[in-house]
Order: sequence, then C-alpha cells, then structure tokens
Amino acid sequence: MSLDPENTIILETTKGRVVIKLRPDLAPNHVERIKTLAREGFYDGIVFHRVIDGFMAQVGCPHGTGTGGSDYPDLAQEFNAEPHVRGICSMARAQNPNSANSQFFIVFDDARFLDKQYTVWGQVVEGMENVDKIKRGEPVRDPDSIVSMKVMADAA
Repeated sequence: MSLDPENTIILETTKGRVVIKLRPDLAPNHVERIKTLAREGFYDGIVFHRVIDGFMAQVGCPHGTGTGGSDYPDLAQEFNAEPHVRGICSMARAQNPNSANSQFFIVFDDARFLDKQYTVWGQVVEGMENVDKIKRGEPVRDPDSIVSMKVMADAA
C-alpha cells in the first residue's frame, strides 16, 4: 500500500511505532488540525490518559487528565459514515458535538455505537499491535505516551 506522505502520521509511542493514514476526504478540518498540532510538537510527550480494554485508547490532553485541549478554537463536527471499527482514529469531544479540539482516540474493537456521533479522521495502517500494548486504565497509572507525532512528509 502506498501512502501519501502529506496525509500520513508517524506516531512513536512508548510501546512502538504506529502509522496512521489521514482521511481528509472524510474530515478535512480535523485532519488539518491534527497535522498542525503534530507539526508544532503539541502531541510529543502527551500521555494516553483513558484506555478502556476492548474499546479505545484516548490521548491529546496537555494536562494528561482529559480536561484540556490546544490553544486553537474547538472544531465544528464533521461526522461521517465511516464505521468505528478496529484501528479507526476519531476525535474525542465533550457533550457539545462542536467541541473537538486536540484529543483523539484509537479504537481497539468494534465501537459502531459511536458512528455518526464522533468525527473519524484516520485509520491505523501499521503498528496496531503496539496500540494493543498501551497500558489500560481510567485514569491510567504510569501511562504510556506519544514520544513524537510527525507528518510523514516532515519526518524524512
């Protein structure tokens, strides 16, 4: 499979490398935000603060608690019909559908009850076995983290 370097994220985690194919066709504004934050180093060192076995691993809060986001304004939802299945990357949000900012989650197993209520923006195409190794918890004790997150085009 050939990947577009401008629309691929390389995630180095404490459990290993994860490659995410971005889906600007589904959520152009969310993809742009993820790329902007990755390029600014926002995600580097951020912990997986909420990891539920059989469900998902959530990351992207600068406080490590699920209570924060970036300095950018929240995004309007871009809900789409892409199913929440293993390896899908989707934006976390508060009760307001237009409250996604920097937090996202990677789905471990079928979570289709989230379909059309959360914005899918990517898919893990390599390293899902490393996502599976992320330490579980709500909150996680001594959590795993993103060591670095880069757009593939910039990683060369």
